[in-house]
Amino acid sequence: MVKIGLLLGALLGSVGPAAQARGDFSNETAQPGPAWLRDGVIYEIFPRDFSPSGNLNGVTAELDQLHQLGVTILWIMPIQPIGEKFRKGEFGSPYSIRDYYAVNPDYGTLEDFKQLVAEAHKRGMKVIMDLVADHTAWDSVMMKHPEFYKQDAHGKILPPIPDWTDVAGLNYANPQLRAYMTAMMAYWVQECDIDGYRCDVASMVPADFWVKTRAAIAKIKPDFMWLAEASDPGLLVKAFDLDYDWPLMAGLNKVLMAGAPASDLEATWKENRREFPKGALHMRVSDDHDEPRAVARFGINGALAASALMFTLNGVPLLYNGMEAGDATESGDPALFDKQTIVWHPKGRPPLRDIYRSLISLRKEYAGCFSNDQVAWLHNSDEADVVSFMREDESDQFVVVINFSDRPVSGQLKMKADNGFQQVRISGMPDGDTGSLPTFQLNGFEWRIYHRAVPT
Repeated sequence: MVKIGLLLGALLGSVGPAAQARGDFSNETAQPGPAWLRDGVIYEIFPRDFSPSGNLNGVTAELDQLHQLGVTILWIMPIQPIGEKFRKGEFGSPYSIRDYYAVNPDYGTLEDFKQLVAEAHKRGMKVIMDLVADHTAWDSVMMKHPEFYKQDAHGKILPPIPDWTDVAGLNYANPQLRAYMTAMMAYWVQECDIDGYRCDVASMVPADFWVKTRAAIAKIKPDFMWLAEASDPGLLVKAFDLDYDWPLMAGLNKVLMAGAPASDLEATWKENRREFPKGALHMRVSDDHDEPRAVARFGINGALAASALMFTLNGVPLLYNGMEAGDATESGDPALFDKQTIVWHPKGRPPLRDIYRSLISLRKEYAGCFSNDQVAWLHNSDEADVVSFMREDESDQFVVVINFSDRPVSGQLKMKADNGFQQVRISGMPDGDTGSLPTFQLNGFEWRIYHRAVPT
């Protein structure tokens, strides 16, 4: 639910000096997470906008398409009833929840959600729910327990942040509130067999609550996944398997929108590596419900360049529903509060679905390369515009070269052994004049991936 413009600075403060003030986690080890997470691809679904019907059955009807795309983890944005008191927009924010135990009647029924999860499981896909643990709607069923909420000195219930006027903040100093929330989270696991939680504004909830609740859920389903909407090294040590790579997303915005040098992306990645625990896993994000669409911010080709980076770095890439179509419909605040059905067949788009399918297929075929956490950054002769790096395991090596400018560039990589690399064919992308490494020639926002077997 984070409003990027309002909170990004504060939340990114959890990486850097502020994080160091809370403790150095760089020599600790991150939570390993379930085996199916590290080589996964997450697909975020806003049921209201995903289909014309705007409900859970509209999602279930498209599971074959999502499976064919290659996604392995479905993140379903909140499905509970939305509050009416102080509602923003016509439909309200899905993060303003009226009853944690219910399903929004506009979306369908509990049985509809169970069917969605069961059908996803049949296709080998996992399902994670969006969990909003920091706040509720003002007309929540929990308001009969005012002690569950944060209050001022006069007993007035408060929003968690003044601008979040449609929600009321929960009080985790209250043991009964903690017990209620843990029981509710266990309910959805037991009742619907979900596979994980994406925890909204996770750093705004006490870390010890997550630690204890993680242990309780592990007794029900040991290979459960925990995704924190945060960028906080400590949370990955204590309670979460995956967090948001907000620093890199902010870096993309600076490079593609403000003219910062492409080398800033490498610097951001390296700073993140220094500050986070060993084995830390990050969700690579270029597009989600809190930002304008990537194609609107970066243009089609710039958005593809951003995706090429996110899908070839270490970590778990995210697709937000409609990315594979090039949808440019408004997202985030205030569009989040209304219905903005995805345009699945916009004009003037390259075959984006084929491109994403091909990138995902490459990650799966060479999971040893792309699911490990090693990235060897390669210097090149035009680092103001071009990013280059290698991914490898004991059998294969891949070199990725991305032009983050809108101008043609040519240059040379600085690498010790460059023979034997062949360009990887990405379905939907033009072959171009490939040449051979270490030289490169790239049009504006063009990118290439090269492969070779490790020389014996």
